[in-house]
Amino acid sequence: MSERKIKFEIGEYYHIYNRGVESRNIFSDSEDLNYFAQRTSEFNGTNVVGGIYRGSLKKYKDKGERLVNIVCYAFNPNHFHFLLSPLVENGVESFLQRLCTGHVMFFNNKYNRKGRLFQGVFKSVYVDSNTYFLHLSAYINLNHRVHQLRGEASQLSKTSWNNYILRENDVLLGDTTIITDQFKNPKEYQKFAEEILPSIIERKKSLKELEQIMIDEI
Repeated sequence: MSERKIKFEIGEYYHIYNRGVESRNIFSDSEDLNYFAQRTSEFNGTNVVGGIYRGSLKKYKDKGERLVNIVCYAFNPNHFHFLLSPLVENGVESFLQRLCTGHVMFFNNKYNRKGRLFQGVFKSVYVDSNTYFLHLSAYINLNHRVHQLRGEASQLSKTSWNNYILRENDVLLGDTTIITDQFKNPKEYQKFAEEILPSIIERKKSLKELEQIMIDEI
């Protein structure tokens, strides 16, 4: 395996994403989506090990330190996104390895299938400016609208949008003040995100090498 080009540094922020192999769904029903969301929370701890990979509902009274600080997330039928920062050494790698391996084992067991579910190792982009950071947060929080999901597909999506707009408690998230402190109130962030949404959608349609700027072609 080739060495990953990006070195994850504590205190820095990264766009992490992956999709299903051959663009297939990684969530086929609400149970799959809920499992992934639940494990996103449960796997984010230094003390979580072992049997939980096999779908165990074993609860850890002390999960230890968080591996990563999740600022935003989006789960859609055939892909996922995180905007996050490592909190411990190898935090990103440990978190994604647990989460993706656990979901593949759950999914393959449930649907009696074998082989890969995700399209290789997760992808990562370093967030190198505040402008990029804020635009990326809007892209992830409104990802279901970026991809204009309708019908059943819209029911198999979940983002951190409501945490930012309605201030709903979201156990998947860590410290989000790096974004919220830059706006007077939730309505101001909502206005910012929705105003740039049309340009994000247009860029998605017109650009081919979107991974280099923040938006992956699904």
